[in-house]
Amino acid sequence: MSEPITLEVFSDYVCPWCYLGDNRVKQLRANYDVRIKLVHFPLHPETPAEGRTLADMFGVGDDEIAAKNARMQGLMQAEGLSFKDRSHTYNSRLAQEIGKWAETQPGGEAIHDKFFEAYFVEQRNIGDVAVILDIVAKAGLDVDAARGVLEQRTFKDAVDEDWAKSQQYGVTGVPTFVGAGPDGQLHGLVGAQPYEGLEQLMQVMGAQKLES
Repeated sequence: MSEPITLEVFSDYVCPWCYLGDNRVKQLRANYDVRIKLVHFPLHPETPAEGRTLADMFGVGDDEIAAKNARMQGLMQAEGLSFKDRSHTYNSRLAQEIGKWAETQPGGEAIHDKFFEAYFVEQRNIGDVAVILDIVAKAGLDVDAARGVLEQRTFKDAVDEDWAKSQQYGVTGVPTFVGAGPDGQLHGLVGAQPYEGLEQLMQVMGAQKLES
């Protein structure tokens, strides 16, 4: 049996379109022989530790932020995803480093969902160390080990490499989906693609459909 193809998904935990796209990637994984590789992207790396209001970031008033939230709420409901109105964005850098570490632990990939849920559903600051460690605990991972990762920045280089790959590939927005076809040529899609678009990408890449 051939090896599964690899789909790189460039993403950030504070990106609502990434939260939406992640749900469609789960469906893709259920239907195709595909290995998903999360590549962390620096969406708003300048965000201070305490966070920043969306109104300030987008330079708009509260009414427009409310309208943005209403549109996003409708999209999330259509996907069966929970979503609470956002007022702030937060610095996701340390969460990304913990996400990289978690992937080295048994069952650690579950933490990606936990970070999305903590931000988009629970409205928590995922840049706060105490919040991150609580999320680690909820994911069933070793809190003391995670604390050491944060204190020593053990996975700083790994996230730096992801950010460098984003630049190398020319990724400027997330989510972005990239994979190689049978001839080795890279193919990609940008944005929260409908499932059908991702399925077409699988076909171009030569992914095997799983038997139902």
